Amino acid sequence: MSEPPQTDVSRPSALPTATLHQRSTITQALVDQNSDEYLDAIEEEWNKKLDAEVEILVDGMVDIVSLASIGDKDKFRIAQESFQAESRAESMVRAANSLLSITHTLKLLLLLSDEAQIAHRRDVELKHVQQEKSDAQQKVAALLDDLFSRPASRST
Repeated sequence: MSEPPQTDVSRPSALPTATLHQRSTITQALVDQNSDEYLDAIEEEWNKKLDAEVEILVDGMVDIVSLASIGDKDKFRIAQESFQAESRAESMVRAANSLLSITHTLKLLLLLSDEAQIAHRRDVELKHVQQEKSDAQQKVAALLDDLFSRPASRST
């Protein structure tokens, strides 16, 4: 079996002199996780942020479209719907800005990641795949030799 991948994720560690009782259990739980679990938790947190912002955008658009009904309206109703549409549009702009911030952060995380380690892992995986390919080619060659050698021995 292959060993678990090495990551360059900075993980929080508990200080032995820390006396914060509220956060000690959370920090200890993070320290006890392996790298894969830690990265999965971070990924899940990012996914939740994205889902929340996209949901705000969708709900805002649905509300704005529902407010755009045509009909007999008095001035008060028109002003009320106008205010609601403006407030929804502002929340949608905040959500869009938040999504832009998230994409910027993810781009920075990608750019600032350890390229040497990524290249090393890619090279190791490439060697592993090439070895599997050569093993499969040898097996196929042996099977073909066996297949072609049997009819030749039967015809003689």
